Amino acid sequence: MNALTPDLLLIIDAIARHGSFAKAARELDRVPSAITYSVRRLEESLDVLLFDRSGHRARLTPAGDALLQDGRHILEAMDALTRRVQRVATGWEAELRIAVSAVLDWQPLYTLIDDFHALKCGTRLRFSVEVLSGNWDALTSGRADIVIGADAGMAATGDYRTQPLGISPFVFCVAPHHPLAQAAEPLSKAAVQAHCAIVVGDTSRYIAPQTRGLLQSQDMLIMPTMQAKIDAQIRGLGCGYVPHALAAPYLAQGLLLARETESGHPLPENLVVAWNKTARGEALKWWLKQLTAPRLRAAMLGELRGRLPQQPETPP
Repeated sequence: MNALTPDLLLIIDAIARHGSFAKAARELDRVPSAITYSVRRLEESLDVLLFDRSGHRARLTPAGDALLQDGRHILEAMDALTRRVQRVATGWEAELRIAVSAVLDWQPLYTLIDDFHALKCGTRLRFSVEVLSGNWDALTSGRADIVIGADAGMAATGDYRTQPLGISPFVFCVAPHHPLAQAAEPLSKAAVQAHCAIVVGDTSRYIAPQTRGLLQSQDMLIMPTMQAKIDAQIRGLGCGYVPHALAAPYLAQGLLLARETESGHPLPENLVVAWNKTARGEALKWWLKQLTAPRLRAAMLGELRGRLPQQPETPP
């Protein structure tokens, strides 16, 4: 029992997520040799092998997986206890974890962050970007205190509250030099299916992952971020649906073209701001108040850049 510490649990979690001791070291700002030494010492103390190092990726053994699953609950409980104590003392959270949906435009948030820092309240902000089910997963698993842009249509069960943010429509985009740029509209399912779809991987860890706008058996290129997806489509590496908020500037510059498809546009996401019902911190209250501003919501949804070409409410 003395061999296990919160620090070692963090190390094991980082290695498991990255599949690499070196990448875990970079995330934790340590040298790889220190990470390797710590894990070996723990394995010797417990007399178990926690990672299978025989392949290209470091994989958890059954014993390591059992340790990590229970260890994550311990880390979350300790983190929650720390935040509760500090909230009781000051009313302001030591840290506010904010998950932002990948379909939203980040630019308006920078001004909001600047305004928050001007309060000098001592609350540290930690942001993450989430995709599809990852938004609700971040809230229900305790990875985030507030989620900006969760799709109400994918709402998970849990004790939380929501307030409306707006509607995020999507547009099917290709590069001007992509074969589908010159094909007759509406693009048939067969024509679209013949080309690689560029997608962003669902960031959910516990809730079942989702996909949007994909045809059955269509080849996929899975990118780590929405910007990487857009860049790949600009290069003509594939096609796919892009949120209006993020597609608008590239459509205006001619770097992407909007194309109509037989499938129509995927159902627009009905976005909400969501947070735990029991949360009472002053930083959370401040952010919730700011996020009710109509102009801020419109900016994040790309509505101030002009409207998307007309699209049906539901696919045919």
